[in-house]
Amino acid sequence: MQINTSTGSINPYVTNALGQNEKESADFKEKIKSGEISGKTLTQAYLVEYSLTIENYSSGNLEAQSAPFDMNKVKDILKSIDFKAIGYTGKPIADMSPDEAKALVSEDGFFGVTQTSDRLADFVLSGGGDNLDKLKAGREGIIRGFNEAEKIWGGKLPDISYETLDKALAKIDKKITALGGNILDATA
Repeated sequence: MQINTSTGSINPYVTNALGQNEKESADFKEKIKSGEISGKTLTQAYLVEYSLTIENYSSGNLEAQSAPFDMNKVKDILKSIDFKAIGYTGKPIADMSPDEAKALVSEDGFFGVTQTSDRLADFVLSGGGDNLDKLKAGREGIIRGFNEAEKIWGGKLPDISYETLDKALAKIDKKITALGGNILDATA
């Protein structure tokens, strides 16, 4: 069950987290200033307000993360991928159960952060060898490809994508640094 606490669904006569309208809120503030309300009551009031604020932030964050995917877009993207070309020979993605798909993107899965970042980085490292210019160009290519993927997706990608990118770039950056290169001038 999700409780929607966004301001769009709150009673228009309520203006604060304590359930007070504007006049009640002003009276409450005056009582605090005069010392009529203090100690435990004031602490409880602030705790309630804080709790409701945190609930509102959490609810908004959860809604953003669980926004519905356009399954047709996902299926179209999946159809355009040559899985055999990237070494995947398992069960067709579209035929997988949710648990099978989760295993595939888990830490140890073929499309998990570790294996995917290794494939990306290893492609650049094997193609670039010890040539700093080629390594930097490969690094920039990964970033450009990632930016293009965001455009195709229509915005922010799932978090696993950013983790994968960071891990792949870190592996490439380590090689560039070991060869005496500067990472700062290697960003796209």
